[in-house]
Amino acid sequence: MQQARPNPCALAERGRRARRRPGTALANAVKLRSKHYIIIASGDALPAGMAAQTKQANGTVTSLLGEAGLAMATSDDPNFATKAAKIPGVRTVINDCLFQAFDARQERTAALPASHQTGVANPTGNPFLPFQWGLTAIQAPAAWRTGAQGADVVVADLDTGFDLTHPDLQPNIISSASFVMLPGQDQDAQYRGLGSSHGTHTAGTIAAADNSIGVIGVAPKAKLMLLKVLGDAGEGSFSWVINGIIYAADHNADVINMSLVASLPRNGKYLDEQGNTINNTKATQELLVALSKATSYATKRGVTIIASAGNEGNDGNKDQSWVRIPADATGVISISATGPMGWAKSPNTCDLDRFASYSNYGTPAVSFAAPGGDYAYSNFTEVTTMAGFYGYTWAMDMVLSTDINGGYTWLAGTSMAAPHASGVAALIIGKNGGHMDPAQVEAILRASADDLGKPGRDPYYGYGRINAYKAVTQGQKGAVAGM
Repeated sequence: MQQARPNPCALAERGRRARRRPGTALANAVKLRSKHYIIIASGDALPAGMAAQTKQANGTVTSLLGEAGLAMATSDDPNFATKAAKIPGVRTVINDCLFQAFDARQERTAALPASHQTGVANPTGNPFLPFQWGLTAIQAPAAWRTGAQGADVVVADLDTGFDLTHPDLQPNIISSASFVMLPGQDQDAQYRGLGSSHGTHTAGTIAAADNSIGVIGVAPKAKLMLLKVLGDAGEGSFSWVINGIIYAADHNADVINMSLVASLPRNGKYLDEQGNTINNTKATQELLVALSKATSYATKRGVTIIASAGNEGNDGNKDQSWVRIPADATGVISISATGPMGWAKSPNTCDLDRFASYSNYGTPAVSFAAPGGDYAYSNFTEVTTMAGFYGYTWAMDMVLSTDINGGYTWLAGTSMAAPHASGVAALIIGKNGGHMDPAQVEAILRASADDLGKPGRDPYYGYGRINAYKAVTQGQKGAVAGM
């Protein structure tokens, strides 16, 4: 099939966007919500009668997560936090916050027509597998040949809305829900935004079905629980994320994938809802406590939690100005990104494990690395033919996955790396008979990862770049020996 040649004007705009690190301008975009609060228990559970006691403090409970030791509340009383903090058994009351996990309008994207025919034979029959260099990097096809495909494992993907009718996702979707409370956004998980769908993309990387259509996911037989915790433009609230985590844990998820990051300032300088700078020295600590209560609740119920490390190119060893949520929360496995440069020109020799130009790094900020793609190829006007597709060389260094309207798009980020790792976690759990302790899953990931960079744990690759084949073959033996 003859492919349309790239549009030079569109190329110039995409090139300008690609030179910017995603998320750089978003680090300060955390706003405390004046009338929305998170109530944090001093113990593992909330005290009895929380709703009634909150009402006495002039507040209304909107979400009661008793066993996690958390509640959400609203109040018009400016002194509500002080009053509610005096309730026996309450540690503190903190303002909820809004954050911009990413700006969906500024995502670097390139589309692959769903109708494209590669003319390249591949063992799965899924036509776009030749473009999925990330699966090659982690040896996913070899893992599938052992019989490990994530059957019956439930992965909860917490993200923006999703294309719930996408033919590559629909066979594996078992449920969906939305926790987003934004004016004008319908209260379901369907994506209705502009541009590409971040959530649809991450879901496809995890578990696009093996159905001879389009792409294939790392765990093509895993089941998807699609939970909308971000608005379609990438904006989120801590309360939405917390509710999504608890929901996933209470509805038998085995893995949670969170391709999202909020950067909380350690110096306590936040914004209010009008954009004015305010000082709240305890907000960062207490918001981390709140998220950690939610993640601890989930891990105690057997959920392996994986999150992206962030895209600011930040060296966490030197610059400790920020707390990355949820990556820094208790029990969360944090993933940095790798990506080739010029892969389409030399697919058989290109280094697939090159550390991505934008990825955050540091010890202990990074647990593992996984394919996230890159857009740093210097020649933004160069085009290459790959598997019959005539397109930009830089675009094909990114990760190809599902998108809205049954389409397919290349994106790059640690957001794309995390679902590769979540898919491997699903393969591990499925291979070992189902529900597993998260500590055991992480031990297998460690035992099977390819140790890149400096020997042992290093700031870039953590314990190594994940390897699906080793994880479902030698990983179990190594993990048991090392525990």
